[in-house]
Amino acid sequence: MLQRRRRLEQDCDLIQSLRKRTDDLAVLVEWAKAGEAVDAEFATGLDALNQEVESGEIKKMLGGEHDRRNAIVTIHPGAGGTESQDWAAMLLRMYMRWTERRGFKREIIDYQPGEDAGLKSVTITVTGEYAYGLLAAEAGVHRLVRISPFDQAARRHTSFASLYVWPELPEDVDIQVEDKDLRIDTFRSSGAGGQHVNVTDSAIRITHLPTGMVVSCQNERSQHRNKDSAMKVLKARLFDLKMKENQAKLDQISGEKKGIAFGSQIRSYVLHPYQMVKDHRTKETVGDVTRVLDGDLDEFIKAYLMQKANGTLGQPSADEDLD
Repeated sequence: MLQRRRRLEQDCDLIQSLRKRTDDLAVLVEWAKAGEAVDAEFATGLDALNQEVESGEIKKMLGGEHDRRNAIVTIHPGAGGTESQDWAAMLLRMYMRWTERRGFKREIIDYQPGEDAGLKSVTITVTGEYAYGLLAAEAGVHRLVRISPFDQAARRHTSFASLYVWPELPEDVDIQVEDKDLRIDTFRSSGAGGQHVNVTDSAIRITHLPTGMVVSCQNERSQHRNKDSAMKVLKARLFDLKMKENQAKLDQISGEKKGIAFGSQIRSYVLHPYQMVKDHRTKETVGDVTRVLDGDLDEFIKAYLMQKANGTLGQPSADEDLD
């Protein structure tokens, strides 16, 4: 009830703010007609109004059942060894920068480093309003084209990494997990060593036997807290699986296909022979790759949400050649 009240208060505040801004702009228009020099002030007020309207539009588009929830994000490298593992680490940095820009809290709950560079797997929780709704726009396969820093011949390589996003579910969600369906293993957390090394087997790996799902958590020194975090991730993944199965049954009955297939290549980041980031679903392109890799993703997320709301979202074009 408190959360619902807060959301309603935010909606009321937005309405009042928009009315005040439009009234202020109307006054400036009257002053301008009277010969007052208010061009700079009017331009500033118009920009502020535009930003607030865009923010309100995005919130309106994020009206799904779980869009307001926190998010659980996992990144996995594709085939390609060190190249893909390094790309997965670059993606982790990009999304950590993005969460910092948005003011979201984030916590790495499981990190498996690569042998030579990068990472084999990472899971993070992102805490903030609309975290899941925004990050769900990023789920899929991300493609990198660059001159490899690991290739002595300086050849161009194409790497892939997958981003998975699930909503963090409330405690009372209807997901039953029986103890007999779980295998729980403990292991020693990997870390930087030195004074930070964990000398106890506090890390937890949970295997859900019916589905084969494996989740792990190693960021806490307490085995119980690691288990709680891992169970939270497992329940979110099982809930997501249940939703996908229900959607598949509906699609089979109606004969319709989903517009966006999970795991499809959604975006390409080209660093050579030219620089460009292109989203294959929305056709949104940005020439400043460095800015995007530093976490400036709002253009892509907004374009995705706008087109999804308008019903104009395109199929990812896996066959497009950006090379």
